[in-house]
Amino acid sequence: MNRKTSLKDIAEHLGVSTALVSYVINHKEKQFRVGPEMVKKIRKAAIEMNYQPNLVAKSLKSGQTKTIGLIVADISNPFFSMIARLIEDEARKQGYVVFFGSSDENAQKSQSLSSVFLNRQVDGFIIAPAEHTEDQILALQNTGKPVVLIDRYFPGLPADIVRINNAEIAQEAVSHLISKGRKNIAVLTYKTTLAHITDRTKGYQQALKKHGLKANKALICEASYQDIETDVERQLLKLFNGKHKVDAIFFVTNSLAVLGLKIINRLGIKVPDELAIVSFDQSDAFDFFYAPLSYVSQCLHQLGAEAVSLLVKKLQQLPYERIFESVIVEAKLVIRDS
Repeated sequence: MNRKTSLKDIAEHLGVSTALVSYVINHKEKQFRVGPEMVKKIRKAAIEMNYQPNLVAKSLKSGQTKTIGLIVADISNPFFSMIARLIEDEARKQGYVVFFGSSDENAQKSQSLSSVFLNRQVDGFIIAPAEHTEDQILALQNTGKPVVLIDRYFPGLPADIVRINNAEIAQEAVSHLISKGRKNIAVLTYKTTLAHITDRTKGYQQALKKHGLKANKALICEASYQDIETDVERQLLKLFNGKHKVDAIFFVTNSLAVLGLKIINRLGIKVPDELAIVSFDQSDAFDFFYAPLSYVSQCLHQLGAEAVSLLVKKLQQLPYERIFESVIVEAKLVIRDS
């Protein structure tokens, strides 16, 4: 059996100290003022000699595995796939590897993923929680591992949170529709108790009230996560065939908007002449629609960076203290043709 290359082997090969090689391999060359040429030599030798760090020994020594467990709602959703990629990139800069999985908006699957990541000895969690998972979040907090909630939160559960100003930006988006002369504005949302979604509906209602328009329950349409395609079609057909002539729709997510556009296009409804639209989140599909959609930008780069930064900050404060922080990222309304 071939013996694994050690730091000492690299040091002897280059005629330098083992400590010097260790500084470079552990990315501490700036801290110990190792010259760029020596850094280059050591890294090149490590590759040529097929050096592989002993991560188990390293984690036993430091008490950390330098890994993060990321749980999102649905990795196939462009919003979450982008968030996952940004978190992975940001974590790598901080020296962490990310394990991730999708809960598929299912509390049981979320619990299973949490257990897997705990068994993998991740140092902390970043989670976009599914509905009814408050107890799971609390249980993870009780393990002593830092947990940062991203995008979503539970109002009654103290936690470290990174999210956007949902109600305020929703109010701004609907106010924009009203400023364009639209008065019968519908909202297509989800049947859920998740606060980030209900906050958007509240923002819609606040905009109507602010501008002296009466909120009509018939214009608040709800679709289920589990039967989204059928529900979106049913809700929109009910809306367009109702007694109220709808002249604008506010979609609370890009997934709802993309499905809605297919039906609107199929029905031959002209955007924006007959129907104005604003959606939460961007989607590539919006760019290919004949009237590029106005949307709420959630500033994903900042959301991802803030979540990793907050988690790393908590990891550096171990033992973990329950002094929770809430970071609010300001979303932006992007006005286009719809």
